[in-house]
Amino acid sequence: MTFANPSYLYLLLLLIPLTGWYIWKMRKNQASIRVSSSRAFVPSRTNTWKVYLRHLPHVFRMAAIAFLIVVLARPQSTDNWQNSTTEGIDIILGMDISSSMLAEDLKPNRLEAAKNVAASFINGRSNDNIGLVVFSGESFTQCPLTTDHAVLLNLFKDIHSGMIEDGTAIGLGLANAVSRIKDSQAISKVIILLTDGSNNRGEIAPVTAAEIARTFGIRVYTIGVGTKGEAPYPFQTAFGIKYQNIPVDIDEPTLKQIAATTGGQYFRATDNASLRAIYTEIDQMEKTKISVQEFSKKQEEYRNIALLVFTLLLLEILLRYTLFRKIP
Repeated sequence: MTFANPSYLYLLLLLIPLTGWYIWKMRKNQASIRVSSSRAFVPSRTNTWKVYLRHLPHVFRMAAIAFLIVVLARPQSTDNWQNSTTEGIDIILGMDISSSMLAEDLKPNRLEAAKNVAASFINGRSNDNIGLVVFSGESFTQCPLTTDHAVLLNLFKDIHSGMIEDGTAIGLGLANAVSRIKDSQAISKVIILLTDGSNNRGEIAPVTAAEIARTFGIRVYTIGVGTKGEAPYPFQTAFGIKYQNIPVDIDEPTLKQIAATTGGQYFRATDNASLRAIYTEIDQMEKTKISVQEFSKKQEEYRNIALLVFTLLLLEILLRYTLFRKIP
């Protein structure tokens, strides 16, 4: 038996002055006037059971107070075994932030849609270490692996197109993500690589980066973002923003090869709904369950004691106002 609030047990010391006050009060209530003995005229009489049990109401009251203090301390049992499972893997999100991600075939645009869906994905993975790598013409780590998802989500808000040199360096972005997760001790290591274009920058070929990922046992899920055909793209002109349809150029063969090389899977997101569905599917596939046996599952044990307190108080009241009632 343990207590959630053991400091409350110090209140049991109050029983000492309460008992002392009761003894003092009983002595004070004794007769203070001496009279001549009436034994010669009144036959002697032995004390009745009421005399011996007259302190019983007080005993019940003290016991009720003591048990009430124990209830406040919240007794808990700790002698149970519990088998449970926890789910947790290490995930790096690799996100394309090139200027083409501003196309508005996804709403409000590809980049914002990708950020919103990824944020929902992060919120649903409370047990995971998650990091963020962004890339366009270059690549850098926006957030290393962390379980502090509040910090990660705040860093997500700062992502915007144009924060680094433009272009699409898929191989460089993937290689950067691999370097951030390769030393992880997790059973399952995953990279989710999202892009809307073809590799046109960087010194590392996407397939080469995929081979490196496979060497470290990292699984890569690739997502191609963009509708079929053409997509509306905003252009800044002297007369404000004008929209022009541009062709959607996603290197699907390379993305499929990256996924196949690492044991992952390729997805195509043509709208917001399909992008959400992709992350939901990845969420369902990537769950590593670890069996854990926990000892001392805590259970509250105050209910029976509280019932005892109520019973003692009821007995004390009944005795005080019936069998041991005092007549003024």
